[in-house]
Amino acid sequence: MSPETFARYAGAALPRYTSYPTAPHFAPLAEAEYRAWLSGIAPGDALSLYVHIPFCRSLCWYCGCHTAVTRLPARLARYTDGLLAEAALLAAALPAHGGVSALHLGGGTPSAIGAEGLSRLLAALRAHFPFRDNAELAIELDPRVLTPVIADALAEGGITRASLGVQDIDPEVQARIGRIQPSEQVARAVALLRERGIGAINLDLMYGLPGQGVAEAEASARFAAELGADRVAVFGYAHVPWMKPAQNAIDARQLPGAEARLAQAEAAAAVLEAAGYRRIGLDHFARPEDPMARAAAAGALRRNFQGYTTDAAPVLLGLGASSIGRLPAGFAQNIADERGWLAEIEAGRLAVARGRALTEEDRQRASLIERLMCDLALPLRAVPEAVLAAARPRLEPLLADGVLAEREGRLEVTERRFLRHAAAAFDAYLGQGPGRHSKAV
Repeated sequence: MSPETFARYAGAALPRYTSYPTAPHFAPLAEAEYRAWLSGIAPGDALSLYVHIPFCRSLCWYCGCHTAVTRLPARLARYTDGLLAEAALLAAALPAHGGVSALHLGGGTPSAIGAEGLSRLLAALRAHFPFRDNAELAIELDPRVLTPVIADALAEGGITRASLGVQDIDPEVQARIGRIQPSEQVARAVALLRERGIGAINLDLMYGLPGQGVAEAEASARFAAELGADRVAVFGYAHVPWMKPAQNAIDARQLPGAEARLAQAEAAAAVLEAAGYRRIGLDHFARPEDPMARAAAAGALRRNFQGYTTDAAPVLLGLGASSIGRLPAGFAQNIADERGWLAEIEAGRLAVARGRALTEEDRQRASLIERLMCDLALPLRAVPEAVLAAARPRLEPLLADGVLAEREGRLEVTERRFLRHAAAAFDAYLGQGPGRHSKAV
């Protein structure tokens, strides 16, 4: 690929396709319509729960999540009470269903609500929703604030998997992103969890950080492998200061360019693959025996708002401010503002704000995009004729440039780094509306 062609692809701003249609195309959604969607859940449908806890001890400059910095016990307790009340409201609005197959506590830093808050939350969720025996209960954790008391509460509450944010182990890179976190601290956090039987460990790394180079990316990947992580995610830093003002604290002049970012990503991937990890989708790696690697090999990998997942539940319910759920009828997002969300919940109303009812064409395109993002291939027989015809003008340049190949009735992604471009060929809404996205490389 010529430098000019690479620059053209690398400079494109595209969605990460954790949903389709993507969040910029959501519109106002009334509580009554959301309740109607909930009532339409089928008796055998499994549920997946996502609980958003948007609090952190301090602000990490690189973060693109919906978070707030606080240590106020009253604020944290009120938010926790709100989650418990929302769980009760959702449970009352649901018809008979197939039980919870997966729970994900995300943030922010969910442990911000403390051991007692976590225990109350986990107990309440179990009281309101029947959990399947093999349900996976996962949580995102900040190694800097994980204590033995918190780890005890997680183990007692049945947490089975933990994702720890590492980003990069180099002290100078850490200083440039406002997150000082010695590697020894991460190792202690992992040991703390394993000692309590929470053995499934994910580590999240990043490339494209200020002052980061290939050597730093390799060292961080080597650290994750030596620590024995079951899964490793290697995300590209998305510099979107127009959305996340805290990122203005990062010196943009120190950010690596597209070619340097790609070199870092590939270097980290080479280290992990050499250590025995299977490369999965856009940015994930898993040990061969991990359920994610097995799902990928079987063509059963899924993608949702948390990224790549083995969760196949047809219903995802979002709890907490800004959280997004997915139902057979469409997507539903809660009020993002903490006070606004609390006001609705405390008034006995579901705090939905935005969403998107799905058309049959939306579902078709969503399935195609998900399979491309997960399998890096798509049987052409699975593409409706009208959809394929509409996508052809975008597919042809990808085929001509070698990003895609058409072989034996399949579209195959040959340039993994441009996977989002391939998915975008089937996005009927791309370029419509005010949505701004991160660079694709």
